[in-house]
Amino acid sequence: MIKLMTAAERHHAEVGDWLQSHYLFSFADYYDPNNVQFGPLRVFNHDVIKPHAGFPSHPHAEMEIIQIVMGGELTHKDNLGNEVTLNAGSVQRITAGTGITISQTNEADTPLEIFQLWFLPNKRGLAPSYEHMNLDFLDEKNKLVPLVTGQKVLENVAYLNSNSTIYYGRLSQGEEIDFKTFKLRKTLVYVVEGSLLINNMEVDTHDQVRLEEQTAVTLHGTGDSRFLLIDVPAAEVNY
Repeated sequence: MIKLMTAAERHHAEVGDWLQSHYLFSFADYYDPNNVQFGPLRVFNHDVIKPHAGFPSHPHAEMEIIQIVMGGELTHKDNLGNEVTLNAGSVQRITAGTGITISQTNEADTPLEIFQLWFLPNKRGLAPSYEHMNLDFLDEKNKLVPLVTGQKVLENVAYLNSNSTIYYGRLSQGEEIDFKTFKLRKTLVYVVEGSLLINNMEVDTHDQVRLEEQTAVTLHGTGDSRFLLIDVPAAEVNY
């Protein structure tokens, strides 16, 4: 099965005058019983945060939280003692586990653009933990760059407590990438910018394609494009 969801089908949310967000799944005041999660992927938000604003200190539990910094600076603080500022090209993983309190803000003078993805963990009761890596992935071209994964065979990647992997891709017009998958896996592709053919389906900026029961995903650049590809197990929860 291949399902196209257009940019217009994302849920647009405004929080005060400081956050513009698009939700790919049910989140906060948006609920669609047919769009709650994709395998263990529970949240996928495309956020733009105004300067000198952000999410104040708040708690999380039993979730793997990923932040991918696409532009600007993300300042993170938590009750584990971590206090860091991440630049574009960085990836952060928070294992909320039995409980963590965090704040995520934009202390800079320019907007902050991030992708926020939450995964159900493969085990409950984990100790809360934190990790970030500057992967400098934004300039890579014509290949899939793993950003975070639960597959230990991939090196120099942030670790995720889920049998899932997030890849970043940037394709030039006319170039092609083949991603091998299995019928017990699912794949979601979100187009950040540009246009693609995904298994011969035309996809444009901010569209997404959800694929199930496939053995390969072919991505062909019909224009210069940037995208995220998320590979997850088919089971809704992979405990």
